[in-house]
Amino acid sequence: MEDIRGRVTKDGIRIYEDADFAGMRAAGRVAAEILDMVGDHVKPGATTGSIDDFIREEIVRRGVVSATIGYKGYQHASCISVNHVVCHGIPGSKVPGRSSDVLQEADIVNVDVTVIVDGWFGDSSRMYVAGTPKPFAKRLIDATHEALMRGIAAVKPGNTFGDIGHAIQSYAESNRLSVVRDFCGHGLGRVFHSPPNVLHYGRPNSGAVLEEGMFFTIEPMINLGRPETKVLADDWTAITRDKSLSAQFEHSVGVTATGCEIFTLSPLGKFHPTW
Repeated sequence: MEDIRGRVTKDGIRIYEDADFAGMRAAGRVAAEILDMVGDHVKPGATTGSIDDFIREEIVRRGVVSATIGYKGYQHASCISVNHVVCHGIPGSKVPGRSSDVLQEADIVNVDVTVIVDGWFGDSSRMYVAGTPKPFAKRLIDATHEALMRGIAAVKPGNTFGDIGHAIQSYAESNRLSVVRDFCGHGLGRVFHSPPNVLHYGRPNSGAVLEEGMFFTIEPMINLGRPETKVLADDWTAITRDKSLSAQFEHSVGVTATGCEIFTLSPLGKFHPTW
């Protein structure tokens, strides 16, 4: 069993120590730095396979470890989800509805990267656009980013995970968008996935209470149409059932004494693709 310090709450959520924040900062920064570099590779004519190759090479160059290569049989350094792919898109596979993995003008693309640095997991994803986004796609991307940040703003000791989900859901639905229910955020630290499940919808004052030292991801998937998804025959790729566009942003965060720390902030301010 791994040597993981700190106590565990009655909900199974590990409480990390003050010194552990440094490890998460280092891992989160590497993930963010790699994603900062990815933007130059997302353009019409590029392939999702070539983008993943770049990420794999960059992970090797930095001397860190990909958390996804070998995870439950997965063999890629990233997940790359295009247009109506909600999450877990496989690089190099055909974009659903097309004959290849070549990106086209105005495609919206989520790239999700998790690295392990000295035993700590840094997990983040963000949106990119191949070329110029269409107005409705830009509206979706903007709203998804804002929903994430509203969820993060609800993170502080004494609040609940329901408060996070409610902040995301209420904002998304006020913009006539829907929140995916089939996938959620998760605890992390010295493990890839652990309690809690961080739902992106919910009621205020419900769920486990947030405590200083909790580490987890918030990663809302927001759809332009209905929230239902289905997983394709590859057992990874999840798409919207109605083929509507989907967007996602993800940060890894830690609860502090007064709020939260975002471990995966973009060093170059590139977390949002059109800013």
